[in-house]
Amino acid sequence: MLNKKMVMPLTWGLTVAILGGLATDLGPWYQALKEPFWKPPDFAFGPIWSAIFIFSGIAWVGVKHLTSDTSILSRLNVLFWLNAVFNLLWSILYFRFQRPDWSLYEAVFLWLSVLAILLTIRKISTKYSLYLLPYLIWVSIAIALNWDTVRLNGPFT
Repeated sequence: MLNKKMVMPLTWGLTVAILGGLATDLGPWYQALKEPFWKPPDFAFGPIWSAIFIFSGIAWVGVKHLTSDTSILSRLNVLFWLNAVFNLLWSILYFRFQRPDWSLYEAVFLWLSVLAILLTIRKISTKYSLYLLPYLIWVSIAIALNWDTVRLNGPFT
């Protein structure tokens, strides 16, 4: 049963997943990129992002059940939606504008937004903050992958 504490996390997760998927174009430009040998296969990205969104949602809902501190809950709402903007902006820069170099710079802000969410949740629950570790690790891996892609294919114009 859906309760009101779950609405915002579900809306966030579905919004980021759907819009991120729409912004991702694996067409000829992407297929022509030289990729590092260690890049995961393309089919792995969907399940990885799905797991990240599920874990993030669990943490967000879990914290909502542990505290009624409106200051922290408001901050989390802002941080998660800011994170959504950074997440979507990365996809748009990389796939739509075909600028992995720009997305590399933007990815730092995405990483910092995940860290801010994790640290905010940690004030309430160490357990739920750990649910954000896969997201932080994945964005770290994505930055390294993005870096190698720029190195192998740049400069971009």
